[in-house]
Amino acid sequence: MNEQEYINYTRIAEAIEYIQQNYTKQPKLDEIAEKVHLSPFHFQRLFTDWAGVSPKKFLQFISVQHAKKILTSSQSSLFETAYKTGLSGTGRLHDLFVKIEGMTPGEYKNKGENLTINYSFSESKFGDILVASTHKGICYMGFSDDKGNAFSELKIRFPRASFIQQTDEIQKNALQIYTQDWSKINKIKLHLKGTEFQLKVWEALLKIPTGNLATYGNIANAIQKPNASRPVGTAIGNNPVAFLIPCHRVIQSTGVFGGYKWGKTRKTAIIGWEVSKTDVSKITV
Repeated sequence: MNEQEYINYTRIAEAIEYIQQNYTKQPKLDEIAEKVHLSPFHFQRLFTDWAGVSPKKFLQFISVQHAKKILTSSQSSLFETAYKTGLSGTGRLHDLFVKIEGMTPGEYKNKGENLTINYSFSESKFGDILVASTHKGICYMGFSDDKGNAFSELKIRFPRASFIQQTDEIQKNALQIYTQDWSKINKIKLHLKGTEFQLKVWEALLKIPTGNLATYGNIANAIQKPNASRPVGTAIGNNPVAFLIPCHRVIQSTGVFGGYKWGKTRKTAIIGWEVSKTDVSKITV
């Protein structure tokens, strides 16, 4: 993103963080605008352009009370309702759109030896992002506030691989999720290094529809490991593909959004943005 877009994102992120910390006080527009050093008029316009809804409505979406309402509003389970709730504007579900292929035992064991990985840095609605791919699919996608740290994490995952900094068609297709109607994008293939348990957890995450939230317990039940909430949390924390595998949609059972590998403010921003694009009357868990 260019300098002005980065400044705007930083202001919106700061505003979201302030709203999250003060949601119980229901801060007014003037108060939030003052915190990001903008006039109420300019802040309202900037925020609405970014999120598609007013700051007031966004506040309602990201409040803890709203999260609790989402988690308790339906007697149906997350995975019973998943196939009834389409992605906004496309009617296609995430798990039908993204296909996970686990690396072979040999590829997993040798830590990427003889594997060539293309990687590139790009822009997204939620900040700069590093995306990497093998000949089979996306193997890593992470927000890169610091490019050096992002690339170091990629190398840690595949210490014996060969890396080429270049953009390929697999990456280009995946990056269209931020700019295109999903119905017009080819199915995105992921080529992931993970244990059998991790792959099951990541596949379960794909079944959380856009605009919906789930708890760690929901995911544990979905993979038929009801007592494995803690290992599930660890697997979610090791998710190597930001946004496409929506680990940001998993929150604590209390309704608190909780942590996120790429920053709590970014998690809140993504959740709020997704819900703002969804018909709230259809949100179920």
